[in-house]
Amino acid sequence: MTDIPLVDLSVHHQPRDLRDRIALGFTKVLRWSADTFFAKRYGHRAIVLETVAAVPGMVGATINHLKCLRRMCDDKGWIRTLMEEAENERMHLMTFIEVAKPTLFERMVILGVQWVFYLAFFALYLVSARTAHRIVGYFEEEAVISYTLYLKEIDEGRSPNLPAPAIARHYWKLANDATLRDVVLVVRADEAHHRDVNHGFASELAGLAPTGKAAPYPAHADDIRQAA
Repeated sequence: MTDIPLVDLSVHHQPRDLRDRIALGFTKVLRWSADTFFAKRYGHRAIVLETVAAVPGMVGATINHLKCLRRMCDDKGWIRTLMEEAENERMHLMTFIEVAKPTLFERMVILGVQWVFYLAFFALYLVSARTAHRIVGYFEEEAVISYTLYLKEIDEGRSPNLPAPAIARHYWKLANDATLRDVVLVVRADEAHHRDVNHGFASELAGLAPTGKAAPYPAHADDIRQAA
């Protein structure tokens, strides 16, 4: 099986100003909502939240692409990074759909939440890209926590350690005998990478010095589509 990068669970960006505190407060409200609605149904939680998590990267890539066209300037690699983030979060969704089949009600929730979040995040990015990236950084901090709790549920026998879906084995280059636990480990590593990248973008926009190197990204398949 592919080497799974270790994740530093202690990473947390301390709010430096009002915008950071607003970003953290908003994230905590969403975390409370997810905990209330899903409790410990982590597979179903992942399905709904990954549909939201795939939005910021696409929004950021789109707005930065248009900005660079207008200004005729280089994007410093931001567009490709954000597009990769959006695609990666979508693959998380496709994986967990195989693990926890979404109900009709959850599909309706996804439709409503995604539209509201997309429009709100697009508007926020136009007003303050820095705050938008800080929110995503805090989102990903919470995602790392959630997947760590999911691992605990699996390790303690409260959630079944199912065989890894074929789409996950292909995308993360996992062994044929990989399990759901292996999938959660690589998904958590993905989220840790996105956490550090987005906090880094927010700090760069704020004129702050880089806080350190981003968490290592797991190996992904060059071709995300499986052969029919």
